[in-house]
Amino acid sequence: MKQPNHEGEERHAALLNNAAAIRAICSAVEGTLGPKGLDTMLVGPSGDVLVTNDGATILEKMDVTHPAARMLVQVARSQQEQIGDGTTTATVLAGALVSEGVAQVTRGVPVAKVVQGIQEGVRFAAERMHARSRGVKGPDDPILYQIAYVAGREQSDIAELVVEAARKLGGGRLSEDGFRFADLVSSHERRHNEVWPGLLLEQKPYQAHQFETEYAGCSVLVLYDALEPDKLEEEALVTESGFQTFMKLKERFAEHLRKLLALNIRLVATDRSADPEAEQFCSDHGIMLLQRTPKRELERLCEFTGAKPARRSALGKPEDELFSYIGRCAALSYDGRIRRVRVSGGAGKPTATVLVGASTREVVGERARIAKDAAAAVQAAIRGGYLPGGGSVELAVAHELERYRETATGLEAFGLEAAAHALRKPLAQIALNAGFNPLEKVEAVKAAQLAEQSDCHGIDCDTGSVTDCLAAGVVDPAPVKMHALRAAGEVAAAVLRIHTVIKMRSDE
Repeated sequence: MKQPNHEGEERHAALLNNAAAIRAICSAVEGTLGPKGLDTMLVGPSGDVLVTNDGATILEKMDVTHPAARMLVQVARSQQEQIGDGTTTATVLAGALVSEGVAQVTRGVPVAKVVQGIQEGVRFAAERMHARSRGVKGPDDPILYQIAYVAGREQSDIAELVVEAARKLGGGRLSEDGFRFADLVSSHERRHNEVWPGLLLEQKPYQAHQFETEYAGCSVLVLYDALEPDKLEEEALVTESGFQTFMKLKERFAEHLRKLLALNIRLVATDRSADPEAEQFCSDHGIMLLQRTPKRELERLCEFTGAKPARRSALGKPEDELFSYIGRCAALSYDGRIRRVRVSGGAGKPTATVLVGASTREVVGERARIAKDAAAAVQAAIRGGYLPGGGSVELAVAHELERYRETATGLEAFGLEAAAHALRKPLAQIALNAGFNPLEKVEAVKAAQLAEQSDCHGIDCDTGSVTDCLAAGVVDPAPVKMHALRAAGEVAAAVLRIHTVIKMRSDE
């Protein structure tokens, strides 16, 4: 009787353990893939519940302790930070690459050769995806609605909001380096959906009720400082000279406040607090004062109004010099219903805010995440084009990779084979989530693609029949797919290379 090969199991113990951890993480998110994907419930230690379909949120909130599993979470985090969408696809591809790579290693192929082949396969597949991408004509291109609809989990109202905001921003703004469309998405309970052609700031102004009437033609001052007089040490205040200095500082500060009126400043936003005297002065003269405003909000305000952030010392400059720090907006008001400051008609770069509403906090949070995904997908498509979705283009590229594998020599060909098999995983998982046999549907789609020399054929998740994904409006941004594939290839190579796991000693 043949004895089990314990030597092989021991040699690959670390690899098999890591692969099992990766498999466990993938199983938590792959069930959400596709139009028939279901939600995941996350339960906190104190009983708080989060129900979501978003792969990035699931992986970010999961209690992950295994080191290899944490590497997979980093893939999703990278995908979210760089692109803003496609985290589930990246995770599924990474898990498939690891699984297929392990299968090749356990059959006797050296790890280095498998990894080299996978890396070459990922490079080849990314190049073929780039070559197949279709360009977007601009913010008015009808395909953007379909991209937002697919990324927005088929919620038409969110897709309409995102496309409307994209049109207000324009293609030039969406193509800027460092600009993130998804950051313009905001949410509020018990509020209708809205696209506001400007900023909605979440800070509540001092004496907010007096600003519910709209101010027109306003100047804006942004301070990266506190709005207060210069301070003296407490020891200096007990002396006569120290008290005189204190009074001079207060008088100088009062002069600084009067400059706000002379320059028609109606909004002062600071990242710190304000002196009670400044609060009262602003309230008496109809100046909206926003205190402790987050730095990101101040940056957006400067960008929109054309203001330059200043320190408190800038208030001591002559009015003509201080004028250069001031931004402008056409209208300013406080909306008490949503507790937001509305700023419109900025003199700087155009912007828009997508306000997503719902009936409860849990629902509105999920809808905001969906809207952020849709916004990120629209921006990615404008920057890098789009591809047929539903796993169809991955299957077409997998076939090309199989043909390329036939021309390869050496053991690296087994790594190419692993990459080709992994590229079939998205379509297979979408079919499985829709309740169909994944093997049958993958072969049916492959036959249709070969017969018509097309990369558009996929699965209709309602009927199970082969369909043209482009004609059906199932499309994905090309940068989302390419970044997901590259990130998955990197983590798969890193996991497969791990031979031994050793616990580090504590430095304490």
